[in-house]
Amino acid sequence: MVEQSTNTATTDRPAPSRVYRWIVLVFISLAMFGNYYVYDSISPLADVLKEQLGFSDSNIGFLNAIYSIPNIIMVLIGGFIIDRIGTKVSTFIFGALCLLGAVITTLTGTLEVMATGRLIFGLGAESLIVAVTTAIAKWFKGKELSFAFGINLTIARLGSFAALNSPSWAEGYYDSWQAPLLIAVGFGVTCIVGAVMYWILEARAEKVYQLGEAGETDKVVFRDSFKFSASYWYIVALCITFYSAIFPFQTFAVKFFIEAHGTTREFGGWLSSMLTLFAMIGTPLFGLMVDRVGKRALFMMFGSFLLVPVYLMMAYTKMSLYIPMAMMGVAFSLIPAVMWPSVAYIVEQSKLGTAYGLMTMIQNIGLAGLNLLVGWANDYSGASAANPDGYSLGMWIFSSLGIFGLLFAFLLRKSETGPKAHGLETITISSAKS
Repeated sequence: MVEQSTNTATTDRPAPSRVYRWIVLVFISLAMFGNYYVYDSISPLADVLKEQLGFSDSNIGFLNAIYSIPNIIMVLIGGFIIDRIGTKVSTFIFGALCLLGAVITTLTGTLEVMATGRLIFGLGAESLIVAVTTAIAKWFKGKELSFAFGINLTIARLGSFAALNSPSWAEGYYDSWQAPLLIAVGFGVTCIVGAVMYWILEARAEKVYQLGEAGETDKVVFRDSFKFSASYWYIVALCITFYSAIFPFQTFAVKFFIEAHGTTREFGGWLSSMLTLFAMIGTPLFGLMVDRVGKRALFMMFGSFLLVPVYLMMAYTKMSLYIPMAMMGVAFSLIPAVMWPSVAYIVEQSKLGTAYGLMTMIQNIGLAGLNLLVGWANDYSGASAANPDGYSLGMWIFSSLGIFGLLFAFLLRKSETGPKAHGLETITISSAKS
């Protein structure tokens, strides 16, 4: 009798108000803002690290490559940790790791210490994203869920935008390698502030409101991967080539713009941030478009095609850098908007956790490898302000990735217009009036 009364009282609790839910979203997204800022704090600082600390491009590439290395493993265990200790505790722990990593990165100018900081930061950063995603699914349902995810991603990308443009609004701090990283620590504090406020708000809500169940986290079950179709593996191959052509380029982008095109650091940061700006605006629009017109594999082919010439245009011509960066921005908006949802068409619901987890794991392998490879290529070719042609080898590597991406998108298109298609090329939303 007592048990029945307790259940009824819990069930009769009201759901959190819309205002309360959006306050929770703002604070949890604040943690993501700091996360994204710290990640992108290295790129606009690359030439300063070279001048003041004697870092090579291989060293700079290593600082971003080592971020991805722990995430190859965390993809396998992060979901289990979050399910075990809950979103409140896991968000705080992973946010604390982000801040700790940012602090250690600033302590000394030795590569070993800075790399240790980036390793610890990487250990927390990707898992924080998973924890936040899980928490949002707990607080939002139905039509509000996609919008809530979109708002969260927009706030997070504002962190990248702020970091890449920090040479403009924090120009005076770039006389020292350490000062911009201390600013990153300041933004890293928002990881903790956001996590603590989320903990407080959810702890209070658990006593007053009826909350939803936490979203299920992605868990990799390797035996399921043997059942995936060729179309899935084409998407995975496109994922690794696409992201390996974008994020490792951003690692060296500001330094490349300064040394190969003679830009200021401020303008170089702005050019690099164009990718983030395009994605903030274009990704949801492209997502709506493909739901209405279908042709997902065809759009992925188009996005991959855009990447093929942009790096060579920047390496061998003196045309306005706005043109290739805008082309890259369209690709960076289009392909993710189509690629990630496409997996849900190809893989059955019960195996989506494995599909997305495996895809993310392989993506991180590619990011680590390409940061190291392009750093080596720049050093091997002697890339510098005195030898801007030394960047050509790295640009050919990026352009080659675009060619491979185009090939994999073509094979996906061929597979999805054949007898074993999964509906990627079909329309999701009817254009007819109801």
